[in-house]
Amino acid sequence: MIQIFAAAVIWGLVLCLLPSMKRRSDHSIMVAAVTIATALTLNVDTIYLEGDRLLGGRNVLDLVANSFMVVGIYFLSRAILRAADPDERTDRRNRGGFVLLGVVVVALILSFSLVDSPRTSTSFMKDFGGQGAAAAYSSIQFLYIGAVVTVTGYTCFKFRGEMARPYFRLALTFIGIGCSLAVLLVLAVLGMDVLHLMGEIESMLRLSYVYDAAVFGAMAFLCVGLALPPVARGLERRSDSRITADLLDRLAGPWERTTAARSGVRLNALAVASDPRGASKQRLHRMLVEIQDALLVDPELARSMGESDIQVLAEAEEYLGTRVSAPGHWGARSSIKGEWKS
Repeated sequence: MIQIFAAAVIWGLVLCLLPSMKRRSDHSIMVAAVTIATALTLNVDTIYLEGDRLLGGRNVLDLVANSFMVVGIYFLSRAILRAADPDERTDRRNRGGFVLLGVVVVALILSFSLVDSPRTSTSFMKDFGGQGAAAAYSSIQFLYIGAVVTVTGYTCFKFRGEMARPYFRLALTFIGIGCSLAVLLVLAVLGMDVLHLMGEIESMLRLSYVYDAAVFGAMAFLCVGLALPPVARGLERRSDSRITADLLDRLAGPWERTTAARSGVRLNALAVASDPRGASKQRLHRMLVEIQDALLVDPELARSMGESDIQVLAEAEEYLGTRVSAPGHWGARSSIKGEWKS
């Protein structure tokens, strides 16, 4: 049940990330989500049994799934670190991290090859964890995961206060909590590995409850944290589109009246209706500037503007965060960092 829940939650994250794919230059989070979701899906009992049967019934699919998991964790950490701290040193650390990832994958393959696992098992470590090679195989994977999520969680808590938008601060908080629970998960696994080698099966089984709870919590917090920014941005964009469209419609009247005599230099009316949606704010800004220019050239035009016209001008200025007397200076700074920029 835990595997099904974890896989479903991660695939849900993939669906949340899909709409923003075209707008992103770095797809590390999507790569991580798909890779981790694949690893968890391969561990679902019915899928694992059939898949491992096709691979010879020697639990090779467990090695495949665990390799996918460490690769996914690497890309997840890379994406979060670049989002929270877009310093150039992060890219250098990523290169070192990629080399470490390669070493870990090779170590997993070598340790797995030494495990005697003659039959397919959906409880690989429970059945074969008494072997030193199996304990090493498990420990290598989870020590790597523990190190990566520790650094990632620390970075999230360190930089969360620098995010201007509340939902980014909340997202990093959720991710940091998820990483903390993942560290607990790692400690539980390492403890179970040691207890299994010592023959303390009862203690190992009791500790497995901590593992199950940590998996549940870590996946939930991480997925909510990672899904929050793209979902919030999507809602924000739709809200912006509605507000911009409303202001453009209400501003059309005063713009038409004040710029009618300046048709040679004003915005093409057809362009206002046919430009891509992403240019709406630029068109709104242009209309504001043209109204201001017309009023400067002919102050008498102000008499043609009623209270509602003045109100919509004020609303448009406040919405854009600028004064139309200073075209081009929107007074807005990026409220997010790194790869989470819209």
